[in-house]
Amino acid sequence: MQKQSELGKPTSYRWFMLFIICLMYLITYMDRVNISTTAPMIRKEFGFDKITMGFIFSAFTFAYSLGQVPGGWIGDRFGPRKVLPALVTFWSVMTLATAQAGSLVQWILIRALFGAGEAGAFPTATRAMQLWYSPSERGFIQGITHSATRIGAAIVPPISVIIMAKLGWRWVFYIFGLTGVVWSAIFYLIYRNLPEEHHSVNRADVAKIRGFDENGNIKEPINIKKRPTVPWGVLLKSSNMWYLMIIYAIYIYTSWIFLTWLPIYMMEYRKFSLMQMGIFASLPLWAGVIGDTFGGVVSDYVLKKTNNIRLARRSVAVGGTIGAVALLLPGAMTKEPYTAVVCLTGAMFFLECILGPAWAVAMDVGGEYSGTVSGLMNMAGTLAGAFSQILFGVITQYGSWVALFVVSSVLLTIGGFMWAFLLDPAKSVVEKRKPEVLTAANA
Repeated sequence: MQKQSELGKPTSYRWFMLFIICLMYLITYMDRVNISTTAPMIRKEFGFDKITMGFIFSAFTFAYSLGQVPGGWIGDRFGPRKVLPALVTFWSVMTLATAQAGSLVQWILIRALFGAGEAGAFPTATRAMQLWYSPSERGFIQGITHSATRIGAAIVPPISVIIMAKLGWRWVFYIFGLTGVVWSAIFYLIYRNLPEEHHSVNRADVAKIRGFDENGNIKEPINIKKRPTVPWGVLLKSSNMWYLMIIYAIYIYTSWIFLTWLPIYMMEYRKFSLMQMGIFASLPLWAGVIGDTFGGVVSDYVLKKTNNIRLARRSVAVGGTIGAVALLLPGAMTKEPYTAVVCLTGAMFFLECILGPAWAVAMDVGGEYSGTVSGLMNMAGTLAGAFSQILFGVITQYGSWVALFVVSSVLLTIGGFMWAFLLDPAKSVVEKRKPEVLTAANA
């Protein structure tokens, strides 16, 4: 047995892999948001009205929702090294094909295939990270990777405008699509399903990831070659699984206000100019970047200090929920537009603090089925996001903008209650055992 003190220092290679995975998260949002920036040019060329564009947009969302569970299952069964590059390459080809779409049927078909390809990305990446990082790091890695998605959404408009001005709107899809193909080749070359299989990873790295058993030996690696059969009966009967899905659906429902409707709200209700809207509508997104990372880091810090996975995940998520509700309501009701911007920016920060703990819980309770579990969770969220777009229109047209935020605040309050008293981060959703927790030696 090799003593813990003789293992040396861990390398930094795991953090390089995290950077590569963050790039994939960034690419996913760049590829799904670029059509919003190019939409005015597309409508002008093809004569599509707003309803037609709505069908094109929704083709991605519904295919993305329905592809979550199959995508996560494939990642669990065949391993991230093969599955993730295949998925990214497929949707990148669909991104390239978008530039050649002609008829409405082609637009809808290509966007649906693109959504189906992206669907398995986050669940499979969650499985990849579950294999490479310890339970004490999961909040941070989920927070930092999802921060990359918000950065991707924020940088697309200026990049796309420059490309369209120089080369035309089709080149937006050509350039972004080629970026994904290059990423796929790099990931396949440098990633291994198990860190033990990688020459750049040492024993200290493995000890950090796996922890030690009661005899002081490094725990045995996961058998990635095993083809896990998902216990669907147990999984779908698990109340913990349903709590996680509902909580995430509530989070996504609210986040879509900031991702899609905030620019309209800023101009129509708060009477900001186009230039002001461009600045103020982006502030909550940048606050979300910080909130994603902050929530994950704090959750992991609490876990290391207390070795209490329930406290670590719940405290941050409940705190984020309380902060979001406390700022959403005054932000919606104030008569002062600049105060509203400040409140909504703060609300987005607290809302995004929920994201890291949510995806960490999917890893905690899912184990070797974490890809499938996170796929179910994300499916519930994306379906809520798809239907929310219709509901937002109904609320704002027949109700008011204030009602939009009041409804979200009520739902978030329900979600916070479920985080605090119903969802159990220490209860597996697939078997009668406790999930992986931080060992005393690893702490």
